[in-house]
Amino acid sequence: MEIDTKAFTLIPMLVVLSFFHLSLVSCHKNVNGFTLDLIHHDSPLSPYHNPSNTPFERLQNAFYRSSSRASFFKKNPHVNSIQSTITAADGEYLMKISIGTPPIDIFAFADTGSDLTWTQCEPCVDCFKQLAPIFNPKNSSSYKTIGCNNELCDKKVGFLFCKNDTCNYKEIYGDNSYTIGELSSETFTFASTCGENVSIPNIAFGCGHTNRGTFTNVTSGIIGLGGGKTSIVNQINQEIKGKFSYCLIPFESSSTNSSITSHINFGDTAVVSGPGVVSTPLIRVQTFYTLSLESISIGNKTLPFRPSNFSSIPPQGNIIIDSGTTLTLVPIDFYVELEKTLVDSINATRKLDPSKSYKLCYASENGTIDVPKIVVHFTNADLELPPTNTFVQVAEGLVCFTMVPDEEVSILGNLAQMNFLIGFDLVANKVSFLPTDCTKH
Repeated sequence: MEIDTKAFTLIPMLVVLSFFHLSLVSCHKNVNGFTLDLIHHDSPLSPYHNPSNTPFERLQNAFYRSSSRASFFKKNPHVNSIQSTITAADGEYLMKISIGTPPIDIFAFADTGSDLTWTQCEPCVDCFKQLAPIFNPKNSSSYKTIGCNNELCDKKVGFLFCKNDTCNYKEIYGDNSYTIGELSSETFTFASTCGENVSIPNIAFGCGHTNRGTFTNVTSGIIGLGGGKTSIVNQINQEIKGKFSYCLIPFESSSTNSSITSHINFGDTAVVSGPGVVSTPLIRVQTFYTLSLESISIGNKTLPFRPSNFSSIPPQGNIIIDSGTTLTLVPIDFYVELEKTLVDSINATRKLDPSKSYKLCYASENGTIDVPKIVVHFTNADLELPPTNTFVQVAEGLVCFTMVPDEEVSILGNLAQMNFLIGFDLVANKVSFLPTDCTKH
């Protein structure tokens, strides 16, 4: 999901929904789980894909979306309700799902920084235009509204409230986009990559009748994968054993090759194990998944990480790990140290970025430069970032550093995460990393 900052409140503890039942597809013998395609915003498989855009234009667009998304992790003193962390127009990864009985296909943004899953619903009192038909609950035999006495209708969750004995919601995003409707339950069907569809009954979601803001016509809503109780991963926590993982293919692969895509795994298929795995504690702050970053090494010099004085994130979890932000954001003072150390270590011609998006850039004839080893040191986990994760070609003959300064929020973006299998264990409260060729995973 511009650079500005939203309020953080501690989320309730993980809640397991007793009415939920799920039969998981087994793609392998004795393995209960499923794997779905995770389609990058600029992939040829995405409805957003513009074949006339160059790879450099696609990367520049991703930079702007990254800046836009960062603003929604920050404070906004003018909005009183709990804030979500995305704007629907700027999500990075899409999931194709089906809702209802019989199922209706939709594209929705998959987001680890958001809890509520919602889609536009008839009757639409005031809705944005979408290309696909709008979901009509009256045509589904499995649709039900959720009553005020249901445990899901927790008034302590700031966007939920009771109206006419039905649980309602009002989700306001950081750019004042919003969705308003009924909290309902429905059967969701996912097209698993193992060849069998996975149908999940009684998923709580928002049936939005009033939806306005920066939403675009190729999406129908959001799939919330965050840490709050209404998140899908928490609703099916027992069945997937609190585990999900993803493997993001390199940017150039996602934007040029339609035969490969990133994947997201749930349940046993999400376990990250084997030689080379490192794990670090997961600290959940409201919706967000945060890690404790202790330092970053450039060559043989280690720079202790210092969170911003203005940061809204508690110090024990000082950086958000987010699949929807492209660049990695760090505090300004810390960035100055990073940049100086890199400049002292790189023997190449420094060059200004004409777009002024990136702070540290170099001339390069072949799109690469020699850079020192860069290692991010999380608690109990050292993660070496290959040069392809830290320097990218942003224009012909120009490569730039993919970490940028920010006054208030720190985010580990998806360029730094590419070609790692990254597993979230919400039971053990840890995140695991395994260097992986994600084009083959």
